Amino acid sequence: MTIAPRAPRKLSMKDRYSALTRDLDWTPSYVTEDELYPYTKFEGITIHDWSKWEDPFRLTVDAYTKYQAEKDKRLYAVLDGFAQSQGHLSLTDASYLNAMKLFIQGVSPLEYQAHRHFAYLGRHLNGPGPRFASLCQSLDEIRHIQTEVHTLSNYNKYYDGFHSFPHMHDRVWYLSVPKSFFDDAVSSGPFEFLIAIGFSFEYLLTNLLFVPFMSGASFNGDLPTMTFGFSAQSDESRHMTLGLEAIKFLLEQDEKNVPIVQHWIDKWFWRGYRVTALIAQMLDYMLPRKVMSWKEAFNLYFEQQMLGGLFVDLAYYGITPPKFVEQAAEEKEILSHQVYWTLYQFSHAAAFSTSIPTDEHMEWLSANYAKFDELYRPLWEKEKRNVAAGGRHFARGLPELCTVCQIPMLFTEPGDPTTLCQRWSTFEDEHFNFCSDGCKNIFDHEPEKYVQAWLPVHQIFQGNCGGATIPDVLAWYKMTPNDGGEYLGSRDNKNWLAWHDMAEKTGGN
Repeated sequence: MTIAPRAPRKLSMKDRYSALTRDLDWTPSYVTEDELYPYTKFEGITIHDWSKWEDPFRLTVDAYTKYQAEKDKRLYAVLDGFAQSQGHLSLTDASYLNAMKLFIQGVSPLEYQAHRHFAYLGRHLNGPGPRFASLCQSLDEIRHIQTEVHTLSNYNKYYDGFHSFPHMHDRVWYLSVPKSFFDDAVSSGPFEFLIAIGFSFEYLLTNLLFVPFMSGASFNGDLPTMTFGFSAQSDESRHMTLGLEAIKFLLEQDEKNVPIVQHWIDKWFWRGYRVTALIAQMLDYMLPRKVMSWKEAFNLYFEQQMLGGLFVDLAYYGITPPKFVEQAAEEKEILSHQVYWTLYQFSHAAAFSTSIPTDEHMEWLSANYAKFDELYRPLWEKEKRNVAAGGRHFARGLPELCTVCQIPMLFTEPGDPTTLCQRWSTFEDEHFNFCSDGCKNIFDHEPEKYVQAWLPVHQIFQGNCGGATIPDVLAWYKMTPNDGGEYLGSRDNKNWLAWHDMAEKTGGN
């Protein structure tokens, strides 16, 4: 009697994942493991067993590509419909797009840097689990910048400030803030990079950017940005999980890793927090229709979710909340106001425009910030009088920059919002300035790295940015006179009013 062959057993998702990733790994025979993976030892991290790396999503290539293709199909359907129906006229106001100009200039190029470096980790991490996870994240990041560029290119047809963003990212003073963050991360070792991006960029920055800000896009009629934001956010959940898995994996492998990881958490919390200064002013000042204040976003996505969740879990491994976290929590009352006031003064040298908050806007700020009426309303009331007298305020000098975060020295002393904070260190007989104890602490731990910082103001003074005058520097930035300055009366503002007047006269057709 012939026995029929048994049908092959269908593998579970976990088994398929193992077969398509880990079972393809091999033990090198003609080179040593150190020669094959030369970059995972010099940071002092000890790994005993790479197979202990857990991958909670367990995506295989076929599942990953089908999943992403479905998301792209939905996204590009929205983009096509929005473009064909002149959807940009459904925004609350063209001033909203100043936030998106900052996004395309400052955030999208970071996605490409992340793509390149996760591809690098996909080759140079010893274990097959983290290598495959890094490969998937590398593909995610290149998809993100592609969808962001495709989304925002529609606005480039009608509004100033969206052009030349890759050129600007490498040169412009305010863009050196996010750029220096990533330059610091990619010039670190592979484990530090995983924590810099997986913990700081993905867990801290992404939650504070993609969730509340993309909700703000929805509130302000920007359907394409909302769609690509939430399409990306489903990827970010994997990225955050990769970062947390990296932290826990390192802590479980050897107790000697604990102080190293603690230092990285301290450092990258502060570096990420300083980048969020740009996001803070976006939420409070650049959205015509508000979705939540920076204070609310920081309380929800950092204080409650991270301090009240993540760090409670990490305490089991001996990890404590980051240094200077109390200062960050205190600054949520003042951060966005300090940053926007600085950007307002320097927007003549930027590819976005600014304007005085309206009376209604200031009432909203007053309702959300206890110190607004005391500290910041007088500044704006004085500026209203200046503008009425024809003296709109633009700063003509160049600000001092922090050596580490590269933000102008605009922050105030902890507990004293009326006194500017300044710290300094001396290294090899040279003086270096910092905006805070957090940035000074980072510098003092590895000064050799930060003495090489490319500080835009220093480079302008040295004649390395196109010339000695503002027009020379702006030409080197590839900025036009219409890209920045005052929003009211700008070409974007005039076009917006004319297009809406035309739509009303034609019955909206």
